[in-house]
Amino acid sequence: MLTQTTSRVLEPSDLAAALAVLDREPVANAFVTARVQIAGLDPWRLGGEMWGWYEGGVLTSLCYAGANLVPICATPRAVRAFADRARRAGRRCSSIVGPAEPTAALWRLLEPQWGPAREVRTHQPLMVTDRLSDLIAPDPYVRRVRKDELETVMPACVAMFTEEVGVSPLAGDGGLLYQARVAELVGAGRAFARFGTDGKVVFKAEIGAATDRACQIQGVWVAPEHRGKGVAAPGMAAVLRYALTEIAPVASLYVNDFNTPARRTYERVGFQEVGAFMSVLF
Repeated sequence: MLTQTTSRVLEPSDLAAALAVLDREPVANAFVTARVQIAGLDPWRLGGEMWGWYEGGVLTSLCYAGANLVPICATPRAVRAFADRARRAGRRCSSIVGPAEPTAALWRLLEPQWGPAREVRTHQPLMVTDRLSDLIAPDPYVRRVRKDELETVMPACVAMFTEEVGVSPLAGDGGLLYQARVAELVGAGRAFARFGTDGKVVFKAEIGAATDRACQIQGVWVAPEHRGKGVAAPGMAAVLRYALTEIAPVASLYVNDFNTPARRTYERVGFQEVGAFMSVLF
C-alpha cells in the first residue's frame, strides 16, 4: 500500500479507485469517464496514460495524458506533480483542457518549456441542464445521422472543427482519425443533423461523451447561409431531447466566452452556467 504522497501511472487494477475519483464530478469529468468505462486503464486501449496522485496512500487526483492533457479533481500539489511528469515526458498532446483553475495552474508550470501555445482560451463556461425548456419547441426535422450519410455530414464536421479549433482536422493524417471518430458517433446513434432540401447539412451536433450520469453535447454548427434565421435553438432543443430521454439524466457542454450568440442560444434552450473550462491549444 502507498502511504506516501506520490504520483504514478495507473494500471488496470486501479480501475475502481480511478472511477471513484471521476465520479466525484460526473458532469465535468464526463469525457474522461466515458473513455475509462469503455477502455479501462490499459494505455493502449485508453489512448493514453492515466496518472494518479496519492495523498497518504489514497488516490485523490487524476490526469489523463493522451491526445489531450486533462487534470481531474486535481489539487494544487497534484498539479505540480502532474506538471513535473509532463515535463519529463515531453509534450505529446495537442491541447490541455479541463476545469479552469487546475488547467491554468498546470499551464503556468508547463508554459516555460511547452510554450508558446497557438491559442489559450482561459474561460469557457460549462453549462448544464436536466430538463427541456418550455420556451423552445424542438426542431422536428433534426434526426439521427444514418451510416450511409457519413460522406454528406463530413464537410459540415470539418467546417465546424476548423472554425472552432483554428486548424483543419484533415491536416497531418489526411483526416483519418477524425473521420473515424465521426463514424464512431454516427454508428453509436449520437450524431444529429437537419438536412436541407438540397441534401446539405443545415444544423448538426453530436453527443460526444456519454455515461449513465451525464453526457456532453459538442460540435454544434449551423451552415453559414442559415445563421441568424432561428435554426440553432430548435436544433439544440431537439438534440437535448434525445440526450435527456435516451442517453443520460444531465446534459452539458462548454462554450467559448466570446461566442455570445451561442451562449444566448444555449440559455434559451435551458442550459445554465455552473463552472468554467479552459483550453490551451498547440
